[in-house]
Amino acid sequence: MANGKFVAYYRVSSRKQGKSGLGLGAQRESVQTHLNGGRWKMVAEFVEVESGKRKNRPKLAEALSLCRAYGATLIIAKLDRLARNVAFISALMEAGVEFIAVDMPTANKFTVHIMAAVAEQEADMIAERTRKALATARARGTQLGRRDDAIALHAKAGNRASAEVRSETAHKRANDLLPVIAKAKESGARTLREIADKLNEWGTPTVSKRGGRWSAVQVQRVCRIAG
Repeated sequence: MANGKFVAYYRVSSRKQGKSGLGLGAQRESVQTHLNGGRWKMVAEFVEVESGKRKNRPKLAEALSLCRAYGATLIIAKLDRLARNVAFISALMEAGVEFIAVDMPTANKFTVHIMAAVAEQEADMIAERTRKALATARARGTQLGRRDDAIALHAKAGNRASAEVRSETAHKRANDLLPVIAKAKESGARTLREIADKLNEWGTPTVSKRGGRWSAVQVQRVCRIAG
């Protein structure tokens, strides 16, 4: 039995299918059948109109954003064709969210990692050629590496990069929560306290790793970071 929060992601191959609902009915039915029973909640559903040449997936980005905001699981009706798309695999891996594929229930993060490894085989081959080129350069007496002062300089750059990553993570989390905060305002919440109450009512996870409940201060901080 399914339990928890879910965000559904459907895919159609043309705008005509998207408008007519062709294919969507079957996908929704398969998702509902899979979730039948248990205590679960569908947070939202997203439909992506995808062409073979298209690499960006805005609806997938929105779905993953809501998954992170609500601590929800992404549920996909059909993974078979999506699994062969490098853009989809990359987005799914980088998102850090749990997912379920109805047509491939045994698929998991490990499976996706394997798919990504196969898709990036060419990159590995390039890296191998680079290693061989470096080995050849050493054999010819070419000096490789950096001086101590250069190493120190790169260490400082690494520290700055680490701080930037932490800042980027906080900014990304805040942006994930902005649509939820906007939804709270649309439902009638006006003050920071009222917004916090709505987030708690909807079971939205807080920014803090320790969990807990939303407060007016936390809402204000999220809005400030995102802004």
